[in-house]
Amino acid sequence: MWGLLLALAAFAPAVGQGLGAPGTSVLGLELPATTEARISTPAPRSSPALPPAGKDNGTSKHHVRIRIIKKKKVIMKKRKKLTPPSPLVTARPTVTTSPAGALDLPKEQEPGCPPLGLESLRVSDYQFEASSSQSFGLGPHRGRLNIQSGLEDGDLYDGAWCAEQQDAEPWLQVDARHPTRFSGIITQGRNSVWRYDWVTSYKVQFSNDSRNWWGSRNRSSGMDAIFPANSDPETPVLNLLPEPQVARFIRLLPQTWLQGGASCLRAEILACPVSDPNGLFPEASALGSSDPLDFQHHNYKAMRKLMKQVNEQCPNITRIYSIGKSHQGLKLYVMEMSDQPGEHELGEPEVRYVAGMHGNEALGRELLLLLMQFLCHEFLRGDPRVTRLLTETRIHLLPSMNPDGYETAFRRGSELVGWAEGRWNHQGIDLNHNFADLNTPLWEAEDDGLVPDTVPNHHLPLPTYYTLPNATVAPETRAVIEWMERIPFVLSANLHGGELVVSYPFDMTRTPWAARELTPTADDAVFRWLSTVYAGTNRAMQDPDRRPCHSQDFSLHGNVINGADWHTVPGSMNDFSYLHTNCFEITVELSCDKFPHENELRQEWENNKDALLTYLEQVRMGIAGIVRDKDTELGIADAVIAVDGINHDVTTAWGGDYWRLLTPGDYVVTASAEGYHTVTRSCRVTFEEGPVPCNFHLTKTPKQRLRELLAAGAKVPPDLRRRLERLRGQKD
Repeated sequence: MWGLLLALAAFAPAVGQGLGAPGTSVLGLELPATTEARISTPAPRSSPALPPAGKDNGTSKHHVRIRIIKKKKVIMKKRKKLTPPSPLVTARPTVTTSPAGALDLPKEQEPGCPPLGLESLRVSDYQFEASSSQSFGLGPHRGRLNIQSGLEDGDLYDGAWCAEQQDAEPWLQVDARHPTRFSGIITQGRNSVWRYDWVTSYKVQFSNDSRNWWGSRNRSSGMDAIFPANSDPETPVLNLLPEPQVARFIRLLPQTWLQGGASCLRAEILACPVSDPNGLFPEASALGSSDPLDFQHHNYKAMRKLMKQVNEQCPNITRIYSIGKSHQGLKLYVMEMSDQPGEHELGEPEVRYVAGMHGNEALGRELLLLLMQFLCHEFLRGDPRVTRLLTETRIHLLPSMNPDGYETAFRRGSELVGWAEGRWNHQGIDLNHNFADLNTPLWEAEDDGLVPDTVPNHHLPLPTYYTLPNATVAPETRAVIEWMERIPFVLSANLHGGELVVSYPFDMTRTPWAARELTPTADDAVFRWLSTVYAGTNRAMQDPDRRPCHSQDFSLHGNVINGADWHTVPGSMNDFSYLHTNCFEITVELSCDKFPHENELRQEWENNKDALLTYLEQVRMGIAGIVRDKDTELGIADAVIAVDGINHDVTTAWGGDYWRLLTPGDYVVTASAEGYHTVTRSCRVTFEEGPVPCNFHLTKTPKQRLRELLAAGAKVPPDLRRRLERLRGQKD
């Protein structure tokens, strides 16, 4: 059998060692033929996304087909480790066999080095180079792991680096800028709605000057190692080098790719920095924060342990509670932080942060765990900003709304989870599309002229279909809705990942079936203010040199966008929160990388720390007060606070206190409640730190007084009885 394989290996160079021809494997033996060296016409860009049938190598006019029929069972047994790895499994250097048949096992390797930063954008566009590119949108700078294309192929934002079809020796090169210990490579195919393109094997080369190169070689045979790559466009495949290499430059050289497709890939490089005792290279900028916090990823068990530690360290300002369970039975834990945890203080606003709605978007989870540590630590130090925040605000932090999805992503690992795995809950439900659609009934009522006289413009009830036992509502969604209804939240932010932008409601387009359309709320000025506050204090968003994450440059518009004008999201938590409760909520897309490596958490915390604190402080913007009964001085629950010119009202909490977020200006405000005369007054919101007090005292109507008298069993005075009889007679 080995004679047959060696003969085939000797035959292959004679017919062409082009990139489409079978190359040398990690074993130093011939890889099975997966492609044909022939010219084929690429599929039209508008054609359906079906796998193409042929492949253009541009290297040979001959048709080379290799089929091994004899001793099939033996060959399959020997080739087990040459099979492309199962999804998200490390592809290790393959076991080699000496001519004598003795096994030569490679040493165990672990992907200890962190990513170089292709996905997180720490590697700039100028550090990429390639042998050729089909277009600018498929240039080398697009060869980043998990980069997403736009809807149209051929624009400036395609989903991979792709070499020209006639490029006989394509390569993608990255300059690390410093001596670096390269230990592994992660690859994906091309992200595209219309095409299937991915590399199935590649070689790796290194250089210190970009002119003289050496390759990664198999230990035993000394031949260039060929690494198995992808079998679909999205699954990340990790290959560890047989021996780590210290160099400044690294090249990936595709050897084979999908039949009929092009040589396209996205990649991340695993690399450790090495010392530069002679100072020949510029010193790399240090990542991160000096805050004494726990900068690592936490699975469910570790998250519970950390939250407990924070609670034990700061028992007087923290409380841990659960709002429900996931489909798999994991509790949805919340950390409450306030000077009086466990109770709503009259006049003190409630604020929340929610993270982990999509389980694979892990940065928000870690930022909230870091935030609770930071608030505890700084409160103990007596930091005046944190002390004021905790004494004047009740803060609720839900780090993991979708713990089932996170556990799936965590098991895969930060670099191997891909773009979507773990996004949904265990039932396969996208939680950000799972809240009740209250937009449609509101807009229909507005079109019919029923708002606000017949249909309210606030606190819209849940639709009947949504409350049925067989309704497709995730337990995580139900738990959050009950949480929203139980606590009078004023302000919230929903932390996501995969982009650098802040979006605000509405998230759903008003025109049915429109993919995107500017759809503002009645409080558009407030939402734009809130979004700009976060974006304007986020370091990454304010970096003038940063490049777009994927296919849109949000920096052109201040890194904020109306959600529906980005892409429509029916059933979003933001829209539901605004229409079903008093709470104003935005979405913060924190990073291009949904699941950044642990070594990037320090920098991400530094990017977002001030923004997280400043956003919480915006709950003081606008007016606040208490609506009381003029006679008893007791607070009136569920009183309606209406602002002239804004078709969206809020209501008071059970103690009569309310908070109405408003931008600076003069407002006419009306307070009303069932059984009371309405009261209107003017309130001025200034740029000074608020909120501006705007209290109301309401007087009961005679009808209400009568009801209360009758309910108390009192006798109706004769004159009032005669008056009521006359009124009844007039009605008759």
